[in-house]
Amino acid sequence: MASAAIFSSLRRRSSPSLEAFLAPVDLPDDAVWEALRAVSTSFSGKDKKAPFFQGKNSRSLIRKIDVISVLLHALSDLGLSRISPTVFLCLKELYLLLYRSKILIDYVTGSSKLWLLLQNHTISGHFHDINQEISTLFDVFPLSEITLSEDVREQIHLLRKQSRKSRLSIDKHDESLRLKLYHFLNEFEKGRIPDMNELYIFFVKKLGICNVRSCRSEIEFLEEQIVNHDDDLEPSSSVLNGFVALMRYGRFLLFRFEDGDDDLGKWKRRYNTNGLISREIADTFVTIPKDFCCPITLELMHCPVIVSTGQTYDRASIVRWLEEGHSTCPKTGQMLVHTKLVPNLALRNLIVQWCMANEIPYDPPENNADCAASAPLSKAAVEATKATAALLVEELANGTPRAKNVAAWEIRLLAKTGRENRAYIAEAGAIPLLKRLLPSADAFAQENSVTALLNLSIYDKNKSRIMDVEGCLGAIVGVLRYGHTTEARENSAATLFSLSAVHDYKKEIAQEDGAVEALAGMLVEGTARGRKDAVTALFNLSTHPDNCARMIESGAVRALVGALECEGIAEEAAGAMALIVRQPIGAEAVGKEEGAVVGLTGMMRCGTPRGKENAVAALLELCRSGGAAATQRVLKAPSIASLLQSVLFTGTKRARRKAASLARVFQRCENSSLHFGGLGLGYAFARGNAVGGRDTSFAADVSMPVSISVPVL
Repeated sequence: MASAAIFSSLRRRSSPSLEAFLAPVDLPDDAVWEALRAVSTSFSGKDKKAPFFQGKNSRSLIRKIDVISVLLHALSDLGLSRISPTVFLCLKELYLLLYRSKILIDYVTGSSKLWLLLQNHTISGHFHDINQEISTLFDVFPLSEITLSEDVREQIHLLRKQSRKSRLSIDKHDESLRLKLYHFLNEFEKGRIPDMNELYIFFVKKLGICNVRSCRSEIEFLEEQIVNHDDDLEPSSSVLNGFVALMRYGRFLLFRFEDGDDDLGKWKRRYNTNGLISREIADTFVTIPKDFCCPITLELMHCPVIVSTGQTYDRASIVRWLEEGHSTCPKTGQMLVHTKLVPNLALRNLIVQWCMANEIPYDPPENNADCAASAPLSKAAVEATKATAALLVEELANGTPRAKNVAAWEIRLLAKTGRENRAYIAEAGAIPLLKRLLPSADAFAQENSVTALLNLSIYDKNKSRIMDVEGCLGAIVGVLRYGHTTEARENSAATLFSLSAVHDYKKEIAQEDGAVEALAGMLVEGTARGRKDAVTALFNLSTHPDNCARMIESGAVRALVGALECEGIAEEAAGAMALIVRQPIGAEAVGKEEGAVVGLTGMMRCGTPRGKENAVAALLELCRSGGAAATQRVLKAPSIASLLQSVLFTGTKRARRKAASLARVFQRCENSSLHFGGLGLGYAFARGNAVGGRDTSFAADVSMPVSISVPVL
């Protein structure tokens, strides 16, 4: 079981060609021969560069395979026609054995050093298992049916003898390093921070992890194991999170911010090309491979995930599909057994490689942080993360300008890895220091500080911490209005949305000079993501009744009406309008907008279930609060009767309830019975779900957004 698990883990990290490991043993004879020659040739020269760990076991296995290669050459000289069926049956088994050996050698060569230490016993066991299989195979191999030279026969007999004598070999040096690694974790477990010199000797001198890049590689590998962790593998996800936190602490303690220029260079290169993947692809006339495109949006996938039917979609697209109430796979139409989304890391890695090969900027989700953070945290992980947060905040307070920039970048990333980390960073005092960077003339510092605040704000307790810092709200709005980059402005809008989740802050945000105007401007002229950030922020602000006048005078109402025709944001825009028109001044302002009724009825015709629900709610509130003139305007909208009938039969429960209420409004209007008499059946159908009187809760009338968009940067 353990052997199968480790090979399964490897296949997830490897190229698709390694699926040959699962090849059937009933291959044609010539195919078996070609496969054997290919896999045996792949071992040539491997002993010249043994893996950092498991070197003794690797060299021993490679020497055995060299002897097997001698046998294969001898068989080749004999010719296929002179090889018996019994020999070919053994050769098929030999092919699978060699391929398993190749996978194992490649695994220990390509794995992280910390992971190899943690798996020292298990991987040593895999080498022993293969030695035993070699012994078993050659015990039954019909050498007597083959004419071999004496020297070849002697080598095979020696191989058989050595394989029989092989014992489980665990390198003592590797084992001592593994125990030392656990020692550092235990120090954090006991609330003690390991000595810096000890960490330096261990990581740099003994493991050769001597720069920030190698630290990041180790962290990424461990976090990937957490994402794809099998239940029968050790250590547990909780312990692995501890080692991730230990490595992250060592990265900052030992190397500080020495390669911040690399991060800055990467950021500048990204923004020299506007930071847009689709624009970059269009400019270079590169055709995206079909398998790299999301079946829903037909665009390059940013975060591919697998649903229960085995199909892969971009995470943002399939999440939206599920939020709209669908329970089927968009591509196959099959019912989804569950809604769990599994990261497709193999495909993501292929997309990254393709983008790099075509010089296309691509920023995948860092280190699988969101998935890795779902694993439970040990006390050691908590203490190591707190120590890391303290180092970052210290640099943010006292470092050079460049170091502060990089510290903001790293806080931004660390704040993406779970609620606990967001709490530790804030408790260490990061928020006031990040606020100082918001007005910075350095675009790198500004963008990363506002994004760090966005990520921190997702933790509810941090919302009050941000709002309590004097001038912080104004600084965030300043980035929204005058930010150096599009991404900085978008992330400040998302931060306002996050903060406005607290009812007490909605009025304060709306009253901040220029906040609503800037959101309205982004809704009109922003990028697709910018408009999404702006409309969700405006929606949240609209839920406070005292903000209605502010929304009108700032131009937000006109922007929301225009957004009714924009795919992806129309339903939030309709939801915000449904809240605004609850008040007479809001209904009057919406009624004056020529495209309001047209846009809302258009959404009833072609919108999503949630969009139709919000559109009906907005029209209902417009009739209730806007008086006879507004009601007549809605009443005369083209096809309104048939659209209302459709919602009464096919809408969500809340949509049917609102449609029934709107039908009652129409039926009370003078001379309207002729036009709306046909609503009787649908009205009766929905009446059981209609609640008498007017709802007193804003949230009860519209479908609220359920998630905040946190950018992956």
